[in-house]
Amino acid sequence: MYSLLLGMLGFLLFFLYDVNSFTWRSRLLHKSFALGVTLLAAATVLDLAAALRMGAFSGLKDLILLVAGALCLAALVYCLFFALPFAETYQDTDGPPAVCDRGVYALCRHPGVLCMLGMYLFWGLGALPATMLRNGLIFSGFNTVYVCFQDRMTFPRTFPDYPDYQKNVPFLIPTGASIRAAWRTRRRSAEEEGSP
Repeated sequence: MYSLLLGMLGFLLFFLYDVNSFTWRSRLLHKSFALGVTLLAAATVLDLAAALRMGAFSGLKDLILLVAGALCLAALVYCLFFALPFAETYQDTDGPPAVCDRGVYALCRHPGVLCMLGMYLFWGLGALPATMLRNGLIFSGFNTVYVCFQDRMTFPRTFPDYPDYQKNVPFLIPTGASIRAAWRTRRRSAEEEGSP
């Protein structure tokens, strides 16, 4: 029960962070995103620890699910902290930031949602009968509501070029065209990084 409350509080802090980004612009409230991530991570760790105490992840199938969830977590961390320009995204900047529309952000506008859902689904199935699956699905539901809020309220006010991004890139479910765009822009970004 504590983990569910911690995760819900984490999402409340995410909403607070977003509302602050286009209303009050308080430096103190700007830290609510990091605190929300910490609370959600703590909730997930508590659920994993409870599942392990109950003997979860002991068979080969469960270990495969554990690894699959860990890969989804790695993809989530990549989407949130490495596929985006960190300073422009998470730190105060002087000018308006530009939308990142390459790599995984050409795939869909909110790729982290799919990664988080996969993580909780794999870990939750491996942790049965623990409450991780239930809590993870609730957190994924909150995450979907959160990105809907971002897509309609926060990002159009934060990124001047977001309306064009909305027209060109699918919301959550990748299409054939967006998969090709993600692959093409990923390769171009890698080539640019490798050039002298």
